[in-house]
Amino acid sequence: MDRKKAFFNHITEGYSTKGDFITFGSAMLDGETIKDAFVKVPLKTLNRHGLIAGATGTGKTKSLQVMAENLSEKGIPVLLMDIKGDLSGLAMPSPGHRKIDERHEAIGLPFEAKKFPIEVLSISEQEGVRLRATISEFGPVLLSRILDLTETQSGIVSIIFKYCDDNKLPLLDLKDFKKILQYATAEGKEEIQAEYGRISTASTGAILRKIVEIDQQGGDLFFGERSFDVKDLVRTDSDRKGIISVLRLTDIQDKPKLFSTFMLQLLAEIYSTFPEQGDSEKPELVIFIDEAHLIFEEASKALLSQIESIVKLIRSKGIGLFFVTQNPKDVPEDVLAQLGLKVQHALRAFTAKDRKAIKLAAENYPDSEYYDVDESLTQLGIGEAFVSVLNEKGIPTPLAATMMRAPMSRMDILSDRELKELIDTSRLYYKYSEVIDRESAYEILNEKIEAINKKEAIEEKKQQASKSTRRSASKSTRMNPILKVVTSATFIRGVLGILKRVI
Repeated sequence: MDRKKAFFNHITEGYSTKGDFITFGSAMLDGETIKDAFVKVPLKTLNRHGLIAGATGTGKTKSLQVMAENLSEKGIPVLLMDIKGDLSGLAMPSPGHRKIDERHEAIGLPFEAKKFPIEVLSISEQEGVRLRATISEFGPVLLSRILDLTETQSGIVSIIFKYCDDNKLPLLDLKDFKKILQYATAEGKEEIQAEYGRISTASTGAILRKIVEIDQQGGDLFFGERSFDVKDLVRTDSDRKGIISVLRLTDIQDKPKLFSTFMLQLLAEIYSTFPEQGDSEKPELVIFIDEAHLIFEEASKALLSQIESIVKLIRSKGIGLFFVTQNPKDVPEDVLAQLGLKVQHALRAFTAKDRKAIKLAAENYPDSEYYDVDESLTQLGIGEAFVSVLNEKGIPTPLAATMMRAPMSRMDILSDRELKELIDTSRLYYKYSEVIDRESAYEILNEKIEAINKKEAIEEKKQQASKSTRRSASKSTRMNPILKVVTSATFIRGVLGILKRVI
């Protein structure tokens, strides 16, 4: 048997699947695409999470787009983090191209242009369905980890939440939390201290500075009501295609604190809301996090620990997480170890540091008699990638350099007019566009402080009036010097008169 035939059997046997699956493309050997040697991933293993990595311009985003399209066709909802702003084209069919036809002919798959149902989301000032969450929904533990607080500061946050729960003070947005922090060390200091213990002014000041940092990155737009219901991410359209939710984040790259805050809260909310599912035939939702390094690069140890825990646990809810980044080293090792599917596009070696990174990346993949992975990683073309997935039994499939199929939808962004039309027809847009600012801790505490100030003002007036009365009484009992003289003289005259009469 010749080498090509042996390789074909190696791939087709390794990627055979009894259940439903999606096809990435066809395997390559010695730079040649082997027709019909399909590289597939079973749907039931997609909750084992994954990684799409590679240098800029090698095709990571298109691989993400292909996966989102195929998942949608299988009725699986998808959430995409669109940081570069080039995924809205999913809503329009591909115009086609000669090179696309040539690629699919080499792969052995027919090409069909299609559009997919998408929902445009936003957590910033960009147009789209507004995603919000309240401070209360974060809770004291998650909020403390996001803010990277010390143990003492975290204890204070827990006290604040407890006080607000006991006194029916809703914590909805950042101004609520800032107001209660100020209240705890001023007007309400004695009240809170008597019931919950002493709160340090220095600690509340440090917490307040962390809150201001998030506020400056746009947290005022994210925290508040109406809260986004994560169940709205799990929808299908009338054709039973999974709806692809595209979160616009093009203005968030310089705001990593807000991005990581949002992502952690979203994952925590999904984990607490979705029912246990175990290993089902297909995932409930698949989330693609583009530019994943933005989550990890400024994360504290506590925050990383929280992310790692959620990545480990959320798969039981039927949720698949895919991190998209330039280099696998951008993802912490403990998270990387949880990723069952890897799509590795080309890496570029310009420096000694780059070459070391490539060697480390190559170690993430199983050994193969058909590839020198170190060398091949720098030689992959655009739209080509090393793929390693898990089969239905959780066993890694053979490593395959793969000619990736082309997206069926437009590989470009929507025009402003197209985007506006898409948003205007969204049912969710009108559901979440209204900003609700109901009475919460901020307003209630302001009223309480005002009442305290009024009471203090009344008490002060009473004290001043009392002092004035005492001064008046004191003046009336003290004799005027002139009066003293007159009175003394009268007394003397009276005494002398009596004496005269006696004599």
